[in-house]
Amino acid sequence: MYSSYTAASFARKYELADRHGVNLEGALTWAFTFENQPYFAGFRQLATNGIDLPVLNVFRMFGRMGGDRVAVRSSGGAALDDVLKDGVRGAAPDVHALAALEPKRVAVMVWHYHDDDMAGPDAAVELSVVGLPAAAGAGATAREYRIDREHGNAHAVWLAMGSPPKPTAAQYAALERAGQLATLVEPAALRVERGSASVRLVLPRQAVSLVVVEWK
Repeated sequence: MYSSYTAASFARKYELADRHGVNLEGALTWAFTFENQPYFAGFRQLATNGIDLPVLNVFRMFGRMGGDRVAVRSSGGAALDDVLKDGVRGAAPDVHALAALEPKRVAVMVWHYHDDDMAGPDAAVELSVVGLPAAAGAGATAREYRIDREHGNAHAVWLAMGSPPKPTAAQYAALERAGQLATLVEPAALRVERGSASVRLVLPRQAVSLVVVEWK
């Protein structure tokens, strides 16, 4: 899905900026609107006939990240040079993350990407957040937003409906709801010890999660 591709590619823009000493202040996404086209026609767009596409939810995730970018290390992430040379086409997918820190809040976007949009095993991810302030030990919570084939994905819902060319009013309302960013895990208490916390995720192929840790 374009959602996981967008998450992975935008994160690599920051890596390239670091490498070349560039102060990256923003990025432009080319997205278009075409009138009187079929639903989910496959054009480079963020919405179709008023229905939000999964890729738009990635930008909603980015909108929930703020403050300063912090270092991320992943044992399952593809190296920047390998991505530049070959993309993500081998046996191993790209399971990586991007993180940002604000006062009393850290947000981590995690993706499970491969260039070939084919079925593959889920990624079992143990997300460790270290270096949290002492205050985070009291009242910390974690919330997870998710984009995959069952969450934040109006296209998958449309396919399950039988790909109606003209959705009924009830179907359209269901597609509108499905197009919104989905919360997979509501804020739940998070154990923080000595400035460290751990969250376990199971990410399907091409899924993206945003984990938001907050404290008082």
